[in-house]
Amino acid sequence: MAGIYIHVPFCKQKCTYCDFASYPRELGKAESYFACLYREIMGRAKQYPDKIIDTIYIGGGTPSVVDANLIAGAIRQVKKCFTVRKDAEITIELNPGTVDKEKIKIYKQVGINRFSIGLQTGYDAQLKKLNRIHTAKDFLECCNLLKGENISADILMGLHDQTLDQVKKSVDLAIAGGVSHLSVYALTPEVGTPIYTDYLNGELLSDDEVADIYDGIRAYLKEKGFSRYEVSNFAKDGFYSKHNMNYWKRGEYIGVGVSASSFADGRRFTNTFSIDEYMNAIIYNKSPEISSDIIEGEDAKFEHIMLALRTAAGLNIKEFNEKYSANFDEDYKDVLQKKMRYLDRNGDILTIKDEYLYVQNDIILAFMN
Repeated sequence: MAGIYIHVPFCKQKCTYCDFASYPRELGKAESYFACLYREIMGRAKQYPDKIIDTIYIGGGTPSVVDANLIAGAIRQVKKCFTVRKDAEITIELNPGTVDKEKIKIYKQVGINRFSIGLQTGYDAQLKKLNRIHTAKDFLECCNLLKGENISADILMGLHDQTLDQVKKSVDLAIAGGVSHLSVYALTPEVGTPIYTDYLNGELLSDDEVADIYDGIRAYLKEKGFSRYEVSNFAKDGFYSKHNMNYWKRGEYIGVGVSASSFADGRRFTNTFSIDEYMNAIIYNKSPEISSDIIEGEDAKFEHIMLALRTAAGLNIKEFNEKYSANFDEDYKDVLQKKMRYLDRNGDILTIKDEYLYVQNDIILAFMN
């Protein structure tokens, strides 16, 4: 299984928490950027001619802020250059403030069949504080345009003075919009973002308060028929994100565009974060990559364990042993003794207990040799 990730680094305005490669002042470069993007897609297809593509994911930034025909062109270029399965999952991220009926029509015509909406919160005052350009009403109107489609939504935990009840009501709003998948993330105040100042001033919720909200929302989503299949991802049966599942199974993916990362043939590499550097590299037939590493040996084993333990399915020890010619129980004997109270073992399946999911990083890091 392999996926394609397409990065669209444009947006209307920067959210206070955003640390992604997104540039509101560069929107005028969209057509030139996509011309380079189409060219990179062709080059990556020549580099990896045998990859069969199961999923395509268009992220950002705000992909829906650019002309829908540019998005359609990117999808057509992938289908022209790669072998793409007929039933491929094709996702686009949307901001409710940048979508209309005509854009949705073009998306669907080109084969996009999954729509991920950045809700973040159902409270307009919180959205404004985050510098989001949409309202709760805009979200519902966007969902109405997508009625009957496969819809996902993102919700943030840990906002200023946020309560569990508020997050529950944001979930209720998403469900009212018809979503079948929810990503519920803890806000991460990154250095250099405006919200980082609020974090330094102690204005955001503490880790313990966010952990309590997470436990409450996990139980609430279960009541609503959403199963947790990864730490931050919940879905109704049959609506797991295939693209994200491929990441967590340590599957291959090819990223194109500014800041896009890839993992193919055991190599992990990332493109430049600068739009100008990216376009210059493509125009002059140079690689836009700024880092490249071969992942093997203990690093590969740790990645496998780390990604698997994030999921509800957990780590299949038998498969791990066969893949790496390893003896998991012997190789990680000391770690298992120290951390077993946080883990569940059912035959060959090892998982993190639900009550310790929010502190899973400390558990997982113990497996790093």
